[in-house]
Amino acid sequence: MAYPYLSDVFRDVFGVNVPLPVPTFGLTVAIAFLFSLWVANREVKRLIPEHPPRFMDNVGFISFLAGLVGARIFHLLEHAREFLEHPLEMTFSRGGFTIFGGLIAGTLAGLFYARAKRVSGAVLLDAVAPAVMLGYGLGRIGCQISGDGDWGIAANMAAKPDWLPTWFWAQTYDGNILGTVIPPPGVYPTPLYEVVMGLAAFALLWKLRKHRYRAGWLFSVYLVLAGVERLLIEGIRVNTTFELFGMAVTQAQLIAVGCVVAGCVGMWWLARVRTAPA
Repeated sequence: MAYPYLSDVFRDVFGVNVPLPVPTFGLTVAIAFLFSLWVANREVKRLIPEHPPRFMDNVGFISFLAGLVGARIFHLLEHAREFLEHPLEMTFSRGGFTIFGGLIAGTLAGLFYARAKRVSGAVLLDAVAPAVMLGYGLGRIGCQISGDGDWGIAANMAAKPDWLPTWFWAQTYDGNILGTVIPPPGVYPTPLYEVVMGLAAFALLWKLRKHRYRAGWLFSVYLVLAGVERLLIEGIRVNTTFELFGMAVTQAQLIAVGCVVAGCVGMWWLARVRTAPA
């Protein structure tokens, strides 16, 4: 079952018809952003004691806005043919955001602001790495609740382990915001898997946050985790593909590979010199 609006939650869960046309996806993303901003503020205070007033709040706001624009642009690039056919409809539709586009644009905007305030970009990246992963994991809850189309391919029920609940293997997302009818037994609930993997990756980053390597090492770990997570999920997720060297790949897979490679190189390079505990 999906709940595109808050009123749907009240009607189905509490049996009360309340006119609350608040999108559950947007509400969840807002909550995820506030939680991640709180975590980022804690780390900035620890790693950058002399930061400018409200520095992290400004970074978060600027990165969030830039991330929205970047996520939309990357989505349009991923669906270039549809965009050329319906440019206005694609540009101003409520759906259609690519997380890696948001990450790239948001990171660049945050680094630009940090440079203007003379704050180390590498230290800032380490400070926000756990928070960004937390926001990603919590934000995927909104995809799961609203049924925004980020689900997987048709589930192979024959491969389901007996001990695993059926709802964790296949869902039909009845009442989803797209109005798509998914025949039983359903599709893989990939947003749910990403919630689990995102929160697990956040826990690991939080455990490693007081590392003794050079600034930027933790963000390199984040890149590896984010890339591996997306590569794992892309294999069972519905997505637009294009041909590259005779292989069908997705935009997310290419970026994920780049993240893993960049992260591995960064971890190796920055781990060569140890510093005092952060």
